[in-house]
Amino acid sequence: MRIGIVVDSACDLPPAWLDAHNVHLLPVTVRIGETSFVDLRDERATLDFVEAHVTERGHTAETAAYPSDRIKALFLEQLVVDYDYVFCMTITRHRSQIHDNATHASFAVLNEYRPIRMQAGHTTPFALRIVDSQQVFAGQGILPVEAVRLREAGASAPDIRSRLEFLAERSYAYMVPRDLGYLRARIKHRGDKSVSLLAALIGGALDIKPILHCHRGDTGPVGKIRGFEPAAEKLFAFAAQRVRAGLLTPTLCLSYGGELDQLHALPGYAALASACDEHHVERFETVMSLTGMVNVGAGSLTVGFAAPPHAFA
Repeated sequence: MRIGIVVDSACDLPPAWLDAHNVHLLPVTVRIGETSFVDLRDERATLDFVEAHVTERGHTAETAAYPSDRIKALFLEQLVVDYDYVFCMTITRHRSQIHDNATHASFAVLNEYRPIRMQAGHTTPFALRIVDSQQVFAGQGILPVEAVRLREAGASAPDIRSRLEFLAERSYAYMVPRDLGYLRARIKHRGDKSVSLLAALIGGALDIKPILHCHRGDTGPVGKIRGFEPAAEKLFAFAAQRVRAGLLTPTLCLSYGGELDQLHALPGYAALASACDEHHVERFETVMSLTGMVNVGAGSLTVGFAAPPHAFA
């Protein structure tokens, strides 16, 4: 069975890895004033756009999920011919319209694919599954990496589906925002309740950085540290602790809202990398998606993994 994999561009995985494994992309469009940018996971283009538009005005940005008619066209024009079963994994439905758009498109795809496949010489049925990753940014990377591993190992579509649904419930993302002034403005613009405006205001005055957490679609603060670099070091040490305790997949995803050299220079990164190497956990590192940087600010850090239940400490 030919199995296809689709993610949206908020998913923080390296573009080279996505290309190498033929993972298809649902791009997110970001608009700031009269300027728009289609996020195609081009790291250089993303950083250039951030420098030109996001730093000062990014908190006012509007993001547009890939519309259902475009998703339908992607499937009917390409995917129903190239594959027999497609997994489409999206950012948590609590944060974006992408999951709902993909679900809406899937009904039309399943009603209309048969003549297209028959014309291409395929007489077998086509199936697809829309999977809510229940995650954001680096946390989204766990499921597609596992889907590729299972596909390459020859796993069946039902087995892959079961595994992805299992991991979606057990995936975690942790994040340290760099600029709380930006985050405060963004929260106010969105009307977001994940981090209180008062906490962000006080934190900005004292240079206290919250450590934010996403699990099963819910987001909120789990800790606070004075200064960005100490907060990053604390997060890296915690991630290394989880690696040593045992992850549910041999995967750790990291994304950073800037050049990756800056990520590598953060205190605690080398110790985390060493722990991953020692325990045979593969690191996937990338520039944060434009969606991520618009929502949490440039220079922010996210870490994602799948693990048994735990508390941040």
